[in-house]
Amino acid sequence: MDELLKLLKNNAKESSETLAKMLGGTVEEVQQRIDEYERGGIIQGYQAVINEDKLDGAPVTAAIEVKLTAEHAGGFNRIAERVSRFPEVRSAFLMSGGYDLLLFVHGDTLHEVASFVSEKLSTLDGVVGTATHFMLKTYKKNDVLMHVEDETERPKVSP
Repeated sequence: MDELLKLLKNNAKESSETLAKMLGGTVEEVQQRIDEYERGGIIQGYQAVINEDKLDGAPVTAAIEVKLTAEHAGGFNRIAERVSRFPEVRSAFLMSGGYDLLLFVHGDTLHEVASFVSEKLSTLDGVVGTATHFMLKTYKKNDVLMHVEDETERPKVSP
């Protein structure tokens, strides 16, 4: 990954002027490269990393392993694309190993995620089995530590 992409990944709100200074180039060069990345589909979008543990009524997140039956034409692609279109599915990955897809699913409650699995996901043709793992606490997300202690605070010492 080139240096501009690394800088954008760490802080997509960084101005083109600051990026140009950091890279030793011009604002026009930086903006042209960003435009090319966007047109070429390398940059798909920009998002804030949110610590959902700090929200009132934080959503429930689950990692779901899905075992599939491959189709003759297209393997896993057709069903993976179908599963990816569900609004509950935030991320979907084809995996090697004991299962075929890894999904990250969000819902307002445990029941909502469980209903998604039992009523929508497991009823699809080609889905052989699922294993759902509910996330209890987030320590790091998209390279960002979620619970950083105040470094100015002295460590607690017990007697």
